[in-house]
Amino acid sequence: MPFMTTNPALAHALAERDYNNPTPVQLAVLAPEASGRDLLVSAQTGSGKTVAYGLVMAETLLGAEERFGYARAPQALVVAPTRELALQVQREFTWLYAATGARIVSCVGGMDPRQEQRQLEQGAHIVVGTPGRLRDHLERGRLDLSALRVAVLDEADEMLDLGFREDLEFILDATPPERRSLLFSATMPRGIATLARRYQRDALRIEVAGAEGGHADIEYRAMRIAPTEAEHAVVNVLRYYDTPTAIVFCNTREVVRRLHAMLQERQFSAVALSGELTQKERNHALQALRDGRARVCVATDVAARGIDLPNLGLVIHAELPSDAETLQHRSGRTGRAGRKGVSVLLVPPFRRRRTDDLMRGLGVTPTWSGPPTAEEIRKLDHERMLRDALITEEPGEEDASAGLALLAAYPAGHLAGALARLYRSGLPAPEEVSDPGESRTARDRSADRDFGGASGGGVWFRLNVGRRQNADPKWLLPLICRRGNATRKDIGVIRIFDEETAFEVSPAVAARFAKISRKMDGEDVMIEPLPGGPPAGGPRRPGRGAPRGKPRHDRAPYEKPFKGKKFRDEPPQDRGGEGKAGGARATPWKARETGPSGQTKGAHPPKSRRPPAAGDKPKGKRPRSS
Repeated sequence: MPFMTTNPALAHALAERDYNNPTPVQLAVLAPEASGRDLLVSAQTGSGKTVAYGLVMAETLLGAEERFGYARAPQALVVAPTRELALQVQREFTWLYAATGARIVSCVGGMDPRQEQRQLEQGAHIVVGTPGRLRDHLERGRLDLSALRVAVLDEADEMLDLGFREDLEFILDATPPERRSLLFSATMPRGIATLARRYQRDALRIEVAGAEGGHADIEYRAMRIAPTEAEHAVVNVLRYYDTPTAIVFCNTREVVRRLHAMLQERQFSAVALSGELTQKERNHALQALRDGRARVCVATDVAARGIDLPNLGLVIHAELPSDAETLQHRSGRTGRAGRKGVSVLLVPPFRRRRTDDLMRGLGVTPTWSGPPTAEEIRKLDHERMLRDALITEEPGEEDASAGLALLAAYPAGHLAGALARLYRSGLPAPEEVSDPGESRTARDRSADRDFGGASGGGVWFRLNVGRRQNADPKWLLPLICRRGNATRKDIGVIRIFDEETAFEVSPAVAARFAKISRKMDGEDVMIEPLPGGPPAGGPRRPGRGAPRGKPRHDRAPYEKPFKGKKFRDEPPQDRGGEGKAGGARATPWKARETGPSGQTKGAHPPKSRRPPAAGDKPKGKRPRSS
């Protein structure tokens, strides 16, 4: 169905962009019952809502006219939560309103406010900006909203989450009460409903795309990886799917820097995008992706909302997001406007449950597998080479002449091999990766079933962290699983001593723990085999927070003392007193023993005493004078 009800100038712009079939949200806002009314719209990311409210604004701003008049005070205002989304809206409006003579000005943080001031003074029909910068211009008298006819809040729920409620209320209070209000939001929390009741009049509620609609064009894949192979898995996933544009999401700037450098070293044309970059640097990175000069963007969640990149077919979650909503907005960068996309989550063994919770929060069932192997990628490379235009297209006269000269000098098989070698030389080499969920043999799985966590059924190792460093199973167990690429069922008894901790692992993962014990350079928490089997001493009753059925610690001290190194995997902070990690250490004294009732027997360490010196006054009560 074509856009039959839009302004002729905008209809021409849509036709030039091959916008022949409106999306559901565009049909809903252009329906006759929505004409001229305030709108409260909930639509998923990638549903085409920017064009939707652009068309609705034209209905109010232009009517039947095809061009704007002289630009004075703004007639329309669009507020967006992030710089990237605001600049993207400006780009969309630039082509949508190209034939109308509209003057569109952006006001976003990170850009030169004096330049924005000059543009506002020259006049504008539409202003697009972020809440903080718009409020700043209003307070300084640079932005006049007295003639405003339409106000749009895009991603309103995100603006409330980011703490912009006060700024939004300040901006909306500065607008004329008769202006038209359009609120667009992916979700409708209570704060959005409150905002709508206060600033909208008889708003029409439009809800487009249910829970499934936001994911219909996205294929979700969850890939089991070894924690030490996360970067290699990213390389293989990028090589396997080979999409024109891809985004790799990380949780911190440091991981973005490291992963970006690694991909560049492996011949990927990659750019980084994080909050530490200036707005100019972020604009350059996005423009490189749009121009095709870069194919991979490594980003923090600053890029999770509002960025629309052409031909973005792959999203990789190198680190799991904090919640299902963030996962949805990350994944929503692909599968937009009817295009298909893939969202890949890289899941180490100790994050399996967290991944299941995130997927349930989205109402999506992912396809589980291991990461793409190097052999699978090489096979795909061979198939892609046979379909490459370099080979399938008919050579020109000059190329054909050069080919005949080569055939005269070398055998055909030799030249074909050279061509294949030349084709592969321009591709990043795939990495050797493993699937921790499928790599065990039947014998290993049988050993897991026989291992019940009881002493004597596994192999013993020790950590150079003990009770004096606040060792506790609540943080020790995840640390051990992470370091050994193991699951909780692989860990048996954990015994915590004054200066170190002994723990038992199943035979299936013992070799893995022995391997990491030889890779201790740069590590402060060391894991090494425990000679002689399990340590002496019976287990104590598990304390609060300890895993059920696993003793919390044993009171017998072990012979090797802790060296007092500061370790990276930070334990809970000490509540005071002696024995803190890296702090003062108590003088060793006679070991305490545990009685049948769990009470500690034995005397406390004796207090230091010295013989009285000459002239010392005797301690005690002063004798009463007679």
